[in-house]
Amino acid sequence: MNFTTGILSSVIAVITIISVGLSTSTYAQDSIKVGEYASMTGEHASYGISQNNGVRLAVDQINQNDGILGKRIELIAEDDQSKQGESTTIVRKLISQDHVVAILGEFNSSRSLEAAPIAQAAKVPMISTGATNPRVTQVGDYIFRDCYTDDFQGGVLARFIVQKLKARRIAVINDSKQDSSIGLSRALKERLQADGMQIVKELSYVSGDRDFRAQLSAIKASAPEVIVHTGLYPEASLIIKQARQLGIQVPFVGGDGWDGSSLIPVAGKAIEGCYFSNHYCNTDPAAEVQEFVQKYKKRYDMLPDGIAALGYDALMILADAMKQAGTLEPDKIREALAQTVGYQGVTGNITFDHDGNPSKSVVILTIRDGKYKFFDRIDPEGVVGEACCSAS
Repeated sequence: MNFTTGILSSVIAVITIISVGLSTSTYAQDSIKVGEYASMTGEHASYGISQNNGVRLAVDQINQNDGILGKRIELIAEDDQSKQGESTTIVRKLISQDHVVAILGEFNSSRSLEAAPIAQAAKVPMISTGATNPRVTQVGDYIFRDCYTDDFQGGVLARFIVQKLKARRIAVINDSKQDSSIGLSRALKERLQADGMQIVKELSYVSGDRDFRAQLSAIKASAPEVIVHTGLYPEASLIIKQARQLGIQVPFVGGDGWDGSSLIPVAGKAIEGCYFSNHYCNTDPAAEVQEFVQKYKKRYDMLPDGIAALGYDALMILADAMKQAGTLEPDKIREALAQTVGYQGVTGNITFDHDGNPSKSVVILTIRDGKYKFFDRIDPEGVVGEACCSAS
């Protein structure tokens, strides 16, 4: 959701992984080993826990229905602790030691960008659950994602700000450490400026910062009508809370990185009336959505967020590809993934393009009475759709 200086060493290390390879015995095992890496602890734990919950729900569902090709899925889940560099170590281990046939993760673009070259060089398919930076799947043809890209999301948010919020003066604040935030800001600004809107102020911070009063004071002086925050939920909640304390009352708009468990509890009433884009709406009456929501609630005693839905879809899409391939050979699984057309997932109807990106809708949510509420939905062609769920 940073290519780092360690990318060269990651690629060099892959030589060792490839030399180990996936032996024929890998395909003859009693179970199908699927790897997962996610930020299950650390600053972004909300993302990783939700992803893993969704993936495990899908694994159980598949195994309870006779598995895939007569075999049960064995999930090997690893925690990257929300730390840069950890994903490379984990993915090497999943490939060279665990001999997984495919890998799921991560929601974070920067950590996905670290891991993708390793999976690509080893020719092991990887499906990122929420890594929206366009560069993730540009790494190679073994890399896929089940979320939309920042380019598309940025255009949607810009259109929403102009058409729905009727704003012309926009301030932008981004996280200079997160690839997703940088990419989303770029796409948003390009679209807004193309539409004749004015970016009155653009400022940055670094993940982990806790005091944003200097940036917010400068933004306040620029008199924006809307403030766009393209970073992640830990900082979003603090930024909005501090903005209200400084007397800034205009609405904030964010991306899918806002979808974290602490967003509303930390921001409190300060976030009422703000908006963000997301991957699905948990009150969508569609049968596949409600079946997923009910199963998730039964198992975890909570409503699933967008990251849980993406994790669930990623495993289910992978399972479908294995069925279509009729084999557990990674190259055949990759071919089947690339040919995925019209797969009806929880987060939308998914067709992969030549870059491994899905064509799917974006949902706009707002915060009312301390809860997420559906506000709008925009399809890949930019047409505003009918409400997927009640806004009440």
